[in-house]
Amino acid sequence: MMNLDLSFYNWDVISNFVVKGFYFSITLTVVATIGGVIFGTILALMRLSGKKWLDAPAALYVNGMRSIPLVMVILWFFLLVPASFYSLFGSVGSNYRSEISAVITFVAFEAAYFSEIMRAGIQSIPRGQVNAGQAVGMTYGQNMRLVVLPQAFRNMLPVLLTQTIILFQDTSLVYAIGAYDMLKGFETAGKNFGRPIEAYLLAAVVYFVMCYALSWLVKRLHKKIAIIR
Repeated sequence: MMNLDLSFYNWDVISNFVVKGFYFSITLTVVATIGGVIFGTILALMRLSGKKWLDAPAALYVNGMRSIPLVMVILWFFLLVPASFYSLFGSVGSNYRSEISAVITFVAFEAAYFSEIMRAGIQSIPRGQVNAGQAVGMTYGQNMRLVVLPQAFRNMLPVLLTQTIILFQDTSLVYAIGAYDMLKGFETAGKNFGRPIEAYLLAAVVYFVMCYALSWLVKRLHKKIAIIR
């Protein structure tokens, strides 16, 4: 049986090592979700435009990103992008290279998944509503902005939130490039106190509780949306 030191589990460990990483993990999740939904919606509209010169590059991007493991994309961007790119961010770029790389990579990668979700949401809207919008003189852009996208977003909100939970779990992969996320905070605490087993056990419990609670909330939201329909 493992000889666990329960004294390791105290607020000092959390406040000194984990809170900083927790803030970054949450920030990365929020920024990647917002950026991914915006970029993904643009990709979805390109794929549904019916124009080959828009559909082809969007499909190539989405299928390409979805066929590569996220950790490989993170490593490639971090290792292959020249340092001069990060100089565009001033002193922040040199001090937070890993964090900037993680944010850009997550937005670019998650956009491919959000794109497919939004495309399914747009296609779920009855064609009659689109035709009705055209009948009253709406342009394609107005039809999408005022009629289709609001309904598509509402219909796919539970799926979008589920993908966001997966995104939060994936933030632990930035550990590969040295970014200080929540898992890195637990790992650092474990090393400093010589208690890596206790640190990783606590990390697993925290990730499980947070993701389970969020999944439960998404399930409740899905039921409410189903009732509204």
